[in-house]
Parts: sequence; structure tokens; C-alpha cells
Amino acid sequence: MKLSQCLKSLVIAATALSFPIAVLAAPAPIVIKFSHVVAQHTPKGQAADYFKKIVEERTKGRVKVEVYPNSQLFKDKEEMEALQMGSVQMLAPSLAKFGPLGLKEFEVFDLPFIFDDYAELHKVTQGPVGAKLLKKLETKGLMGLAYWDNGFKVMSANKPLREPADFRGLKMRIQSSKVLDAEMRSVGAMPQVMAFSEVYQALQTGVVDGTENPPSNLYTQKMYEVQKYVTMSNHGYLGYAVLVNKKFWMGLPADIRTILDGAMKDATVFANNVAKKDNDEAMAAVKKSGRSQIIVLTPQQRADWKKAMDKAHKESMSRIGADIVHEVYKETGYKP
Repeated sequence: MKLSQCLKSLVIAATALSFPIAVLAAPAPIVIKFSHVVAQHTPKGQAADYFKKIVEERTKGRVKVEVYPNSQLFKDKEEMEALQMGSVQMLAPSLAKFGPLGLKEFEVFDLPFIFDDYAELHKVTQGPVGAKLLKKLETKGLMGLAYWDNGFKVMSANKPLREPADFRGLKMRIQSSKVLDAEMRSVGAMPQVMAFSEVYQALQTGVVDGTENPPSNLYTQKMYEVQKYVTMSNHGYLGYAVLVNKKFWMGLPADIRTILDGAMKDATVFANNVAKKDNDEAMAAVKKSGRSQIIVLTPQQRADWKKAMDKAHKESMSRIGADIVHEVYKETGYKP
């Protein structure tokens, strides 16, 4: 064989060998496991899916977001530890979850009647007070990227709830929050901490008598099917903080973090818009079903609820921290 032919054969062989190596060397996408405990078509579920969509588009496949709804990976009590351990990279837990983590300041969001509307709420979540609270997460190996609304809560039970005295003796499911515990006790109810995924069955079997939820949760989890009455109290707020594992986040390439930050800002606008729309539609669907009777409080009844539940503010002040409570009061105009 001539030398030129030998060299040509070697070049062809080298090219054939290098091609699969180049393919194998292509970087695998960065995977973000985003776990949450509610249904896919709730405001949080839709926002998580929207975040996935725009991240994958904007990073051109460099980042893959895997969304796991409905407690597919972890239940309420497990997910925060999973995030700290790095088993998942992103969560959007309700703000009530941070008290057990040692960040009791976040329980300010659980205080009843502290926000009258979304305008007052967003002064806090989108202002310096909200940013200061998110900063505190870093001490736990976490980073807070945004607040997402779910909405204002209604009360449901198998008896009509119009006056504070109507709660007396009822077993009411709550999230794990000392403030929500104080809220229920302020009206004579017996608070029962329970994982979100277990609530429907507990209501159905009478393990608990009632609960509080934004309408979107009440509807998508079909709780209205096993609750005779729903009171339009709008007494409390349920929202989420979108969190990432700090070590994971800081290990990302700077350009990827920038894209994710932008995507999170857009997903937050989406989340908050869809939350209000979905809660209005969910309440209309509950009413249309005829399964639950809808109770609308009179201004006097609402004032009576607020007066009774103000006891929870006083009892929680030292736990949450008077400074942060008064900062929120200043933003919202709440007067004890």
C-alpha cells in the first residue's frame, strides 16, 4: 500500500473514532427537580409548568426542569429537608412552612386579617420587607427567588360559620403553624395539623370537621364535595416562596443564573395573575355544583371575626418578632 493511501486510511479511521467521542462529550443538561404538593392545574401548578416551559426555551435545552406535582416525590413535612439535602433543587412551599424551620418571622403572613387585598399584600411581598425575609433563608442553605400568590382563604365546615362562636368545638385542619393554631383557638376551634394530601379523606371520614383554603385548593382537591358550607371570609392569605438549594444555585454558570432569574420574574407575574383568576373561577364552580352552601359575611360579622382573631396577633407577637409585625402593619395599615 502506498504511503498516501495509508495516511488516508488513518485519517478516515481517526475521524470515525472521534465522531462518537464528540457526541458522547456533549454536556448533559442541568436538571432542576421542582417538587410541589398541589394539583397541576392550581395556580402554583400552572406557574411551575410555565417556569419549566420558558426556562427550557430560553436556555435552548441547557436546563431541563422536571416538575413533580401532587406530592409525587415528597409530602409537606418531607420536602424542605429534601431541598436542603439536594434531593430536589426547587420548591414552592407555603409560607407557613418556615416557622418549623426556625424562621418564625415568616409566620407574619399567617396572621388573620393582616391584608385586606392584593395591593396591601404586594407592598410587602414585592417590597423591602419581603426581600429582607427571603434573605434570612440563606442561613438554612436555601435561597428565596420570589413570592407566588395562591390567594385569600375561605373557611369550610359541615355547619355554617357566621359568628366566631360557630367554631366552638370544631376540629379544623391547619398547616403546621403556631399562628394558625392561635387563630383557630381564638374562636374556640381545635386545630389539627395534617398533610395537605390527607385532608380530603379526613374531611370525608369526619377525622376533621373543616378547614381553611383558597378556593382553588378547595375546588381542585374536591374538598367542597365533603363540606356542606363555605364561608367567604377572606380572613387569611396563603402564598408561597419559591426556593432553591443555595449550593446548587451558586454552582450554576452565571449566564444560566441570569436566565433563570429573568424566567422567575416572568413566572411570578404569571403566577399572581392566574391565582386571582383561578380562585374567582373555582369559587364560581363550587357555587354552581350545589354541593356546598356559600355564606357571605356581613360587614359586622367580618368585624366580629377580626376582633376575635386579633387575639392571635397578640399571642404571636413575641414569637414572630414585634419589629417585623409592626413593619407589616405600617405597610398595610392594619390596626389591632
